[in-house]
Amino acid sequence: ALHPGYGFLSESWDLAEACAKANVKFIGPSPSVLRAFGDKTAARNMAIQCQVPVSKGTGIVKDVSTCESEVARLGLRYPVVVKAAGGGGGRGMRVVSSSSGLKAAFERCTAEALASFGNGDVFVEEWWANSKHIEVQVLGDATGQVSHAFARDCSVQLRNQKVVEIAPPQVVHIPEAILEAACGLAKKSGYVTVGTVEFLMAKGGKDFIFLEVNPRIQVEHTVTEEAFNIDLVQTQMKLAAGEPLKAVYPPTPPAAIRCAIQARVVWTPSPGGSPMIEK
Repeated sequence: ALHPGYGFLSESWDLAEACAKANVKFIGPSPSVLRAFGDKTAARNMAIQCQVPVSKGTGIVKDVSTCESEVARLGLRYPVVVKAAGGGGGRGMRVVSSSSGLKAAFERCTAEALASFGNGDVFVEEWWANSKHIEVQVLGDATGQVSHAFARDCSVQLRNQKVVEIAPPQVVHIPEAILEAACGLAKKSGYVTVGTVEFLMAKGGKDFIFLEVNPRIQVEHTVTEEAFNIDLVQTQMKLAAGEPLKAVYPPTPPAAIRCAIQARVVWTPSPGGSPMIEK
């Protein structure tokens, strides 16, 4: 068996397919699921099929002219966000406050996405400002059973990269509809092992939209483990081995026994060349 870790390699459908051909168990979802969620526009379409709310947006736009015309045709309201269709980690993503900035953002995002992920495809969505970024930990087995390990609040970010993770969220109420939406997407896709479904939630928690699915164990999984006293990596391995969800995870998701916080230190070069910490 091969456990691909929690980096971008763990989302590689080519690696998952190579493992299958070599008769090596890939500890993660199937290649088809990795392909489906590796394209954010395809993931959006699946969310729409599951009647999960999404932000108004375009499909993949291949050039500046198409980008501008599609934004105008769909009547997208500014601010909008130009986003890489593949990859993640905040790369290939720019918020645009008016139409005058769309061309530069498109060119910057396509170049950054191509350099980072080998795929320059981007799309555009209306931007949800002043919202909470909530991610739901989901689990699924080979029989189609799914569950969740509640949610994390990852709203504190630096350049669209998460720097503080809190489980369970402390300052917002997580509506049952978000948990149901996450499990519904996992079930629709035939998701096996563990993954994360991400949402933006308006203040008050009544309205939310789907963002993306990270079809892997994430670096922040440890806060969920600490808060709920579970071992997600062990559970992931057991699910990959074919064990049923009911044998490795409680039928009712466990209640939190504590609050856990993960804070990441971000180092960037200072003008003088020495590293500095950004908070």
